[in-house]
Amino acid sequence: MFDQITLQIGDTAPELKLKDQHGKLVFLRDYAGRWVVLYFYPKDDTPSCTREACDFRDESERLAPLNVQVLGVSVDSRESHETFARKLKLNFPLLADPTKKITRAYGALAFYRLARRMTFIIDPQGKIRKIFTSVNPKIHVEEVAQALTELQALALNA
Repeated sequence: MFDQITLQIGDTAPELKLKDQHGKLVFLRDYAGRWVVLYFYPKDDTPSCTREACDFRDESERLAPLNVQVLGVSVDSRESHETFARKLKLNFPLLADPTKKITRAYGALAFYRLARRMTFIIDPQGKIRKIFTSVNPKIHVEEVAQALTELQALALNA
C-alpha cells in the first residue's frame, strides 16, 4: 500500500532539491542551524490539506520562537503550489516533487502515487528527531508544536 519507511530517528535527513511555489530551488542545507518541519501532504486544494496548511500558517507566530522552518511537500506541480499558496496566503514554502524522488526517499509515497500525510522534524544538524506517520490534520500542528518544544528542551539539557 505504501512505500516502506526506512528512515529512523537519528538518521541524517535526505537532502532536498525541489522548487518552491515561486520557482526558487530549495535545499535542506539552506536551513542548517534551524529546526525544520517537513510535512508531506497528498494534494493541493483538498479539504484536509487546506486545513493543515492553514493551521501551519495560522500558528507561524507560535512556531517562530522555536527557530523552525515549515516546508510542505506534495507531488503537485510548482504551478499548482503557486495557486494554492496564493489563495491561502501561505507564509512558508510549498515544495513541488512531481518526479516523486524526494517523497519516495522519505518513505512518504502512497500506493496511489500521491504523497501520504507524514511529518518529519529535523534538528539544526540535519538529523531526524521525530516522525509522524499517522497524522490527523485537525490536531497536527498542535502535536508538532508540542514535539518541537520537548525536543528543544532535551537538546538544551544534553
